[in-house]
Amino acid sequence: MDFNTMGSNAKAAERILGVADTHLKNKALKAMASALEEKTDKIIAANEVDLENGRQNRMSDSLLDRLCLTPERIAGMADGIRQVAALGDPIGEIMEGSVRPNGMRIRRVRVPLGVVGIIFEARPNVTSDAAALCLKSGNACILRGGKEAIHSNTAIAETLREAIASAGLPADCVQLVTDTSRESANQMMRMNGYLDVLIPRGGAGLIRAVVENSTVPVIETGVGNCHVYVDASADIDMAADIIYNAKTSRPSVCNAIETILVHRDIAEKALPVIKARLDGKQVELRGCERTRAILGDNVIPATEEDYATEFLDYILACRVVDSLDDAIDHIARYSTGHSECIVTSDYFSAEKFTASIDSAAVYVNCSTRFTDGGEFGLGAEIGISTQKLHARGPMGIRQLTSSKFIIQGDGQIR
Repeated sequence: MDFNTMGSNAKAAERILGVADTHLKNKALKAMASALEEKTDKIIAANEVDLENGRQNRMSDSLLDRLCLTPERIAGMADGIRQVAALGDPIGEIMEGSVRPNGMRIRRVRVPLGVVGIIFEARPNVTSDAAALCLKSGNACILRGGKEAIHSNTAIAETLREAIASAGLPADCVQLVTDTSRESANQMMRMNGYLDVLIPRGGAGLIRAVVENSTVPVIETGVGNCHVYVDASADIDMAADIIYNAKTSRPSVCNAIETILVHRDIAEKALPVIKARLDGKQVELRGCERTRAILGDNVIPATEEDYATEFLDYILACRVVDSLDDAIDHIARYSTGHSECIVTSDYFSAEKFTASIDSAAVYVNCSTRFTDGGEFGLGAEIGISTQKLHARGPMGIRQLTSSKFIIQGDGQIR
């Protein structure tokens, strides 16, 4: 695969897309949504090849479910694109402005990043989500999915490209890397001069590989070693509800919790109630000695590694802590900077927790499962950024933009 050609084509497409008006971009997005619905049978046939390969390779049921496309899921993908079309267009927005003493008028305006590369794993819906978000924000994109979904991704990308061209924009606004070898990922990480940013979306191993090896600027997303701290003043039933939801509603996602911390003053009352709720989903608990002293030997002894692990499964680490400060210290040591929660009735504890915890989303008395662009009212997202440069938290169309200064004068010289 010729990455230089792909990069050149993306740059050429980006120059056209970057100045396209909102009407044209929305026309392309609506055509993309309709095309997915019209080509449902073709996409499902391709997806069945991937599913059969997955079964032959003994892919887990949870991964097969993430890979599987149905008419309903494809309709959902189309609806997602239409929702992106309905969002306001950020490009050209005046972010701030001023007039200098010499009469120069300065504006800072929102502009596309340029060409966005996205490396992701087994979920083929990411192909349409990423393409839609990049197009609405004026960015060309080069997408590389995993080998598990290559037939599905190819069918989706071909469908989207045809629709984009039919609307009057270059098909190369969206390109798919069809080589799923490790070398193709390595080549994408070195596409300096073509890619303006690279976004990995997937498991911890993928994200770590991209962050450590890319020479292209990276926006780090996704890994979620998330915590709930049950303060001494917490409402125990509320804590149990939040923990149950944050762990069991969908344990394989990055905003699910992996560790609970319980204040020693409430642990004897709270832990049995929490465990009773989690037993309904057969959640395996791995706890400290104080947790095991309260709940018994059916709790597996927790190791240092357990507190550092994103399980993405019905497994939950537990630790009894002596104070709010101990909970904050634990989170500072093990958190990946995604989402953390305190359950408390004490205003000052809540204020200290939210001020001290350095994560993209910090919750008081509500589930971490809300860390999602749609749930925040921001529209669709390309991932959850856990880094601090440029974008943090849910990455929607505004987070896929940069800015530039436009200066107007009437002959000023320095």
